[in-house]
Amino acid sequence: GTGLGFVMITVALGQIVWGVAYRWISITNGDNGVSVATRPAPFDLSLATAPGFYWATLIVFLVTLGAIAVFAASPFGIGLRGTRDQPRRMNALGYNVWLVRFLAFLFSGLWSGVAGMLFLYYNQFVSPQVVALTASAEALLMVISGGTATLLGPIVGAALVVVMKNVASAYIERWNFVLGAIFVVIVVFMPDGLVPGTVRLARWARSSLRGA
Repeated sequence: GTGLGFVMITVALGQIVWGVAYRWISITNGDNGVSVATRPAPFDLSLATAPGFYWATLIVFLVTLGAIAVFAASPFGIGLRGTRDQPRRMNALGYNVWLVRFLAFLFSGLWSGVAGMLFLYYNQFVSPQVVALTASAEALLMVISGGTATLLGPIVGAALVVVMKNVASAYIERWNFVLGAIFVVIVVFMPDGLVPGTVRLARWARSSLRGA
């Protein structure tokens, strides 16, 4: 499935995972969470220090970005875009639309797991709250505000949310309200997200200047 129904099913499954994590105290320790005493040192790169963790995260980010870019430009990625835009036509051409989308879902889950691992080692603590509805909503906000179906969009959206959450919150008491207002403005004036909306605005400005 796609669209709102798929989003609702995904959120519902996330709530089930949260409920299991919250109640399975013998494994997750419930609200108290699980602490990680030490960080690993892959390839002799210590993650115990802030600079070491920063460089490790940057390397993982660049590798992830490159892998996703190659994936998007591959024949499979092109076929995936076809199943998004013209699912019936792709099905008529012999593509298994459900399988293509399912494999893409697994691929995205792989990199989400990598991000979760970095999050765990960064905080050295994990609790059921990381799989709660608020965490899912925050991730969706990042993607929608930055722009879906783009490589740069979720990065821009994540930067916006993180800046508002960690920087603006130190100066603005009701930063959640400000973030919500920004999101509403983006949805109204740039329904495709910041990145596609900015690209479209730049094209319009260039065409207007040429016409003038």
